[in-house]
Amino acid sequence: MNDTTVTLVGNVATAVEYRDTVAGSVARFRFAVTARRWDRERAAWTDGATSFYTVSAWRALGANLAASVSVGEPLVVHGRLKVREDERDGQRKTFVDIDAVAVGHDLTRGTSAFRRTVRTEPGAGAQAPPGADDADLTDREASPGLVPADGKDPWTAATHRLVTAP
Repeated sequence: MNDTTVTLVGNVATAVEYRDTVAGSVARFRFAVTARRWDRERAAWTDGATSFYTVSAWRALGANLAASVSVGEPLVVHGRLKVREDERDGQRKTFVDIDAVAVGHDLTRGTSAFRRTVRTEPGAGAQAPPGADDADLTDREASPGLVPADGKDPWTAATHRLVTAP
């Protein structure tokens, strides 16, 4: 299939709305992308026009997005571009949507602490990583929600030290 894929860098403009639908769970939010240009005359960065996109993320990506993202946060969104036209109030309008394939925080503007989620898909048995014993797998399967891969999260402490350092 010849989909147009794009990668956008911008900010979350609206709260993430998470719903269960007949087709599966989905998270949606508006995403603002503002072009920045170097103005040689003023020797400073200036903001250009802002474009807004509706981002949809399905299934596990949508659930993780809803649990991880707030208004104003900088993100990198990668997905399939969808352009549609609609008539509203007697005027034709163009809407640009992104079906997200991957979403992450923009680490050029801050830090983030990643935590793996435990897969709870029906019929998808948990796979042990190489070198893991059965006891490790059982512990992870029994833990709901967000769990670091080895049960410890060294990044939380390191990030805390980095952010709170004098």
